[in-house]
Amino acid sequence: MQIEPTVPTTLNSPEQFAGDVWLDPLALPHEDGQHMVVATVRFSPGARTAWHSHEKGQYLRVTAGVGRFGTRDGQIIEVHPGQTLYTPPGQEHWHAAAPGFFMEHIAMVENGDDPATTNTWLEHITDDDYNGTPAA
Repeated sequence: MQIEPTVPTTLNSPEQFAGDVWLDPLALPHEDGQHMVVATVRFSPGARTAWHSHEKGQYLRVTAGVGRFGTRDGQIIEVHPGQTLYTPPGQEHWHAAAPGFFMEHIAMVENGDDPATTNTWLEHITDDDYNGTPAA
């Protein structure tokens, strides 16, 4: 057993995020065959990811604020603290803080056999994508 070393908070890349989004890694693979990655991600109000997908899917547990998550078919889901959103493998989507709210979630993803293929990053979402009407 070991206590994990502290990894500094990083500001995510503007190529993949719009607005200020910070990342704190919680768990990273250490051994061959381990694939789990867990991180706390904090979004400033209105901050968002670009469109992307995950080779093996993703779980997002909202821990603070209000999250907004969208898919290519125009569906938007608002997620609140204590709720977990599952995105299936290959589904193109985005995550964001809802307008006027900070949002924090714990992201859980399994790396692909080649970690470089775990996430596929695409174009930035439009304001129309972000401002659509959330499902009730």
